[in-house]
Amino acid sequence: MKALRVPKRHANTIIKRLVKDSLINTNFKIKRDEKFVFIPLKGPVDPKMIHDSASIIETEFKEKEKRPRDFKEILKDKIEDELLADIRRSFDIIGDIVILEIPEELEEYKHLIGEAALKFTKKRGVFRKKSKVKGIKRIREFEHLAGEHSTETIHVEYSTRIKLDIKKVYFNPRLANERERIARQVKEGEIVLDMFAGVGPFSLAIARYKKASKIYAVDINPTAIEYLKENIRLNKAHEIIPCHGDIREVAEKIPEKVDRIIMNLPASAKEFLDLALKLVKDGGIIHYYEFARDFETPIKNLLEAAQPFKVKILHKRMVKSKSPGVWQIAIDAKIQKT
Repeated sequence: MKALRVPKRHANTIIKRLVKDSLINTNFKIKRDEKFVFIPLKGPVDPKMIHDSASIIETEFKEKEKRPRDFKEILKDKIEDELLADIRRSFDIIGDIVILEIPEELEEYKHLIGEAALKFTKKRGVFRKKSKVKGIKRIREFEHLAGEHSTETIHVEYSTRIKLDIKKVYFNPRLANERERIARQVKEGEIVLDMFAGVGPFSLAIARYKKASKIYAVDINPTAIEYLKENIRLNKAHEIIPCHGDIREVAEKIPEKVDRIIMNLPASAKEFLDLALKLVKDGGIIHYYEFARDFETPIKNLLEAAQPFKVKILHKRMVKSKSPGVWQIAIDAKIQKT
């Protein structure tokens, strides 16, 4: 096919111009040798109008592999259109593991869907959510669909490495931006308490900025704490103090009041507001999370629990959707005790 041959030293400039004018045949790969770059063309081009050193030649190109826009495209000829519409386009990726939600009406196609997701993402394994998050350890059941069976992985978030097993601990990759938002607020020398730390994503994000002097990271799941210890080593986050146990019992062993508390347990954090208010310093900040339909409900719960202290609401936001009309709400509040 027709190609524009140009010296390597001029190639980048010429390619940019050809792209701007839509003259490159993007179905084929540009190729190079020691001296020249060969650009596949859509149609006739006057080489001298492009560059004095350019020339037209005949050559062969390798065709580009056409990548589907989403993994549903891979299933177009394999599942009826009306059923295909029920497959969620979005999915979670934790490290090199893909996690899907597949409705019951697509049960017979689950492995086909899993293989399509594996092909599209090029990850190591694909699993399906089989239950909601449940129990005090906040874990869920998964079903293997495609690729490797291992459920242990290392997830990278803003350069922080988080090792975990999706079947044994709780982790939500969709909170990455929220964790980063909180981490950026921590000031030099602060003492932080992460009340429901899991494998430590909030604590690790804060530790990456190297401003907090201490970060108490508490979780009731012993497996989560073991992974947290490994993550402390992986990230050299030695300001984190891992604490296994129920937060009400662990709190008695924390020898000091703290500047900042993270309460990322939206289903039941309300039950621990009294403890958080006891542990936070005068002028300290609580990051409170609750599932709600509006801002008023979590703010009301926080204000009532804080009496007689003064509460200044610093920020409020809807972090992510839980179900139709219900959101994970974040409230940042400053507590004035005097």
